[in-house]
Amino acid sequence: MSENIRFPAVAGQFYPGEAGQLRRTLADFFLAAKTDTRPRPAPAVMCPHAGYIYSGALAAATLAQVEIPKRVILVGPTHHGLAAPAALSLATWRTPLADTPADTAFAESLLAKSPFIAHDEAGHRREHCLEVQLPFLQYLRADALIAPLLVSAIPFQLCQEIARALAAAIRAAAGETLIVASTDMSHYLPRRQATQLDGLALERVLALAPAGLHETCVKYRISMCGFIAVTIAMLALLELGQVTAKLVGYTDSGVASGDIERVVGYAGVVFQEEK
Repeated sequence: MSENIRFPAVAGQFYPGEAGQLRRTLADFFLAAKTDTRPRPAPAVMCPHAGYIYSGALAAATLAQVEIPKRVILVGPTHHGLAAPAALSLATWRTPLADTPADTAFAESLLAKSPFIAHDEAGHRREHCLEVQLPFLQYLRADALIAPLLVSAIPFQLCQEIARALAAAIRAAAGETLIVASTDMSHYLPRRQATQLDGLALERVLALAPAGLHETCVKYRISMCGFIAVTIAMLALLELGQVTAKLVGYTDSGVASGDIERVVGYAGVVFQEEK
């Protein structure tokens, strides 16, 4: 039924709106990202969510390193302020490539584990940060199920509460789970300043220091839009066990636009279980 479909909000804007063109674009990205290393299971990644012309190559390079499991939790920031503080979708999400259903059993388990997470479809309708991740996942794993979660600018204590619920739901679920934490880095700064500030935030990410990331972004007013989502993802990972973090790459919008006076930064990180 149409009311159970989350229709694309930014197809034709952030990424190609025609299925054939979108598939060719993704194929080119993944061909360029191909390495001798085989994809490995991973509990989480941090991926950019800008228009594909700016950050699509880095998003593909990040996800290409990961063996995509059946269940993917998408966590990202609300840019419109229209969602609940932690808004979960149970809809089937549509892109020009395909429809991807929600993992409703997992979503209901997550809702039951925290009073701070709400079922909120309306908050997702206009938001781009999770939608732009989906075609990459559909290309790599056609039968994936998703749990899309938007988070607002919430305090660290609430990040801890949500992360504990997320970790508990992952622990209780059968099979592997991948968290995709969706974020861009600094926004509309000269390249030198953006690189410096993003370096401070990425130090905290690579050190697996969620409290440090939250504190650093607040203290230095780093406009990393999804730092709350990444904080929650890291907190959940640390609840579940020992992990390491590897930077796949860092770039900015000036590479595509030529404008280095007002760039948006992008980073890709893969988190791996420590053996």
